[in-house]
Amino acid sequence: MDDRPSYDEYFMEMAYLVSKRSTCLRRSVGAILVKNKHILSTGYNGAPKGFKHCSEVGCLRDKLGIPSGERHEICRGLHAEQNAIIQAAVFGVSIKDSVLYCTNAPCVVCAKMLINAGIKEIVFSGNYPDALAKKMLDESKIKVRKGNYKNNKPVNNTKSNPKSKK
Repeated sequence: MDDRPSYDEYFMEMAYLVSKRSTCLRRSVGAILVKNKHILSTGYNGAPKGFKHCSEVGCLRDKLGIPSGERHEICRGLHAEQNAIIQAAVFGVSIKDSVLYCTNAPCVVCAKMLINAGIKEIVFSGNYPDALAKKMLDESKIKVRKGNYKNNKPVNNTKSNPKSKK
């Protein structure tokens, strides 16, 4: 069974699947909180429960020309990491010492939440333009690493395609 994905590949693929539920017009982000190789919670970026989605009402940040990574308060949506933390809390699931798999690096607001929630490791794929988030995570005890993923799939995926010619 050499073609089985590693746990990092497995959980990151799931984070990308979760990101498909995103209603953000700028970026689709998915997050999964995992402990002892079991999923505790998932989240994707979008408007609060019961609110109209940005896909329905438009993006205020785009209208105002606000660059990515700045002025987080001018957005009707929550980030994927925030939603994963909230969903765990709603259902009474402790996320202390868990691992976050996320399609993008966290912003500073999410980084502060993850630090205080006791997350022990963050594995991400895409970058996010927030220098303060990186600085705060560097100061924290959280292990942060970028997975080697491209086009939503692990780069080191060795599964062979039987239809391809060698």
